[in-house]
Amino acid sequence: MHLLPLLLVLFSLPYPSLSSTNTSINWWCNQTPHPKACLYYLTHTPLPPKHKSDFYHLSLQVTFHNALRAQRRVQSLASRCRTEPRRTAWLDCHRLYTNTVLQLNRTLNPSPSCTSFDFQTWLSAALTNLDTCRHGFSDLHQPPKLLSPLGKYNISELISNCLAINKPQSTPKPDIPPWITVANRKLLQISSNANVVVAKDGSGDFTSINAALNSAAAKTRSLNARFVIHVKRGVYSENVQIVSSMNNITLVGDGMGRTVITGRRSVSGGYTTFSSATFNVFGDGFIASGITFRNTFGPGSQAVAMLSGSDRSVFYRCSFEGYQDTLFVYSQRQFYRECNIYGTIDFIFGNAAVVFQRCNIYVRKPRHGEANAITAQGRLDKNQNTGIVIHSSNIRGTSDLRNAGKTVRSYLGRPWMRYSRTVLLKNYIESIIDPAGWLQFNGNFALDTLYYVEYKNTGAGSRLSKRVKWPGFHIVVRPSQVAQFTVANFIAGGSWITSAGVPFVSGL
Repeated sequence: MHLLPLLLVLFSLPYPSLSSTNTSINWWCNQTPHPKACLYYLTHTPLPPKHKSDFYHLSLQVTFHNALRAQRRVQSLASRCRTEPRRTAWLDCHRLYTNTVLQLNRTLNPSPSCTSFDFQTWLSAALTNLDTCRHGFSDLHQPPKLLSPLGKYNISELISNCLAINKPQSTPKPDIPPWITVANRKLLQISSNANVVVAKDGSGDFTSINAALNSAAAKTRSLNARFVIHVKRGVYSENVQIVSSMNNITLVGDGMGRTVITGRRSVSGGYTTFSSATFNVFGDGFIASGITFRNTFGPGSQAVAMLSGSDRSVFYRCSFEGYQDTLFVYSQRQFYRECNIYGTIDFIFGNAAVVFQRCNIYVRKPRHGEANAITAQGRLDKNQNTGIVIHSSNIRGTSDLRNAGKTVRSYLGRPWMRYSRTVLLKNYIESIIDPAGWLQFNGNFALDTLYYVEYKNTGAGSRLSKRVKWPGFHIVVRPSQVAQFTVANFIAGGSWITSAGVPFVSGL
C-alpha cells in the first residue's frame, strides 16, 4: 500500500486503546524513546512494517505530516501576536517551523548519495528548531501558553523517535588521509573572479552586503553553482540574513579587521537570542573568509555576532567579536579554521556538529560579579549527532581579563541542555581557566548525562588534578577513545572542506 493514502487513514482515527493495538506495531514502538506517541499514530497501520527501514520510513511520513500541520498552526497564531515582543518571538517560530519542514522533507525524499549520517544531521536540526522557538518566547518574557496548541502534534517526540530508529551504528569512514593541506590560493582566486563586488566607496557593484545578496537571490542559477561575493575593506553596519533557499554563497573579505560586518542587537534591546545575530545564515554550503563579524552591544545581555544553521558551512580566518553569546553554532555540520573568537559568557554555544581547528579563543572580562564560560553546548537528545569539538587551538585571556587576576573565574563550559557534549583535543590552555575546568549550569542538572572530554591539552589551565568529578566528565588518554570526534568522523568533512579550498587536519 502506498504511504500517502495510508496517512489519510492514520489521521482520521481516534486515539487507540491498548487492546486494539497490533502486536507488531507494539513491538516496534516499544523500541523508541516515546512509545505512546508512536502508538497513537501508527497503531492502525493496515500493513505493519516487517523491517526497520519500513518502520523508519513510516515514522518519517507521520512526523513530516504533523510538522506541516504544526507549521500551518504557527502561521495562524500571527493574529494573536499584537505586541512587538510577541511578534518578534512569533517571527522566529514561523521561520524555525518552516525550516523543520524543510529538514524533514529532505530526510524523507533524499538524493541517492545521501547517508544515514546526513539524515541524523537534518533530524537533529529539525528538533533543535522547535526548542529554539520556545526559548524565543522565554527571552522576551512572553507567556509560553501561546504555543500550547502546538503540543498536540507531538513533533518533538516524533522526531526523537526518528533519531533513535535511524541512529547510525558507526561513524563515516574517512575518505581522506590524516593530514591534507589545500593552499588558500583557491580562495584568493575566487575573490578575484567574484560574481559581484561590495565596496563602501562605491567602486564595486554594490555598497551593502544585503544589496549583493538580493542580487544573488534574484539570479537564476544551478542548485550546485556557487555565488561569490567579494566584500572589500570597510565597516558594514548592517544585519544580514541568508535564508535556507540561498545555497552555496561564498563571502570573501579583505582580512580580519579590514572587512567588518557589525551590529548591536541584543535581548535586552527587544530581540530574541536567535534574532539578535548580526549575521544569520541558513543556506547550505556557506563559506566565509577574511571577515570580522561583530556585535558591539557589550556585556550584560545575549547579543549574537554570527549564527550559522548552514549545513557544511566553512569559516576560514574569520573573527567573531562580542561578549555574551558571540558565536551561535546553531545546527548542522560546521568547520572553523584559524579563526578568532572573543567573548565572556557562553560565547560559543548552540547545537551544531562543529569542529574548531587551530583557532584562537579569547576570553574577555565580564561584568562585575560574573563568571565566564566559553562553551554552552545545547544537545537535547542523546541520539543527536551534535557537539562542540575544539582541536589544536589556543585558549587565552585578553589583557583586561588577565589584569583582573583572580577576581574573575573562567571555565571551559557549562551544560546548557541535558546531553551537552564538548570535547577538547590537544589545545593550549592558559592559566585563566579555573582548576575545576567546568561550571554547573543549574545545580546538578545534566551532570550525569552530559559528555565532556579533555585529551592531551597543554598549558597551565589544562592541569587535571582538580577537575570536576561529574559522572559525565572524562579524562581520556587513548586516541581510540576520541577518534569519533575528528573532522573525518564527527562531521564527515573530507570532500566538502576540501572543495572550500581550506587547509585542515582530518585526524588527531
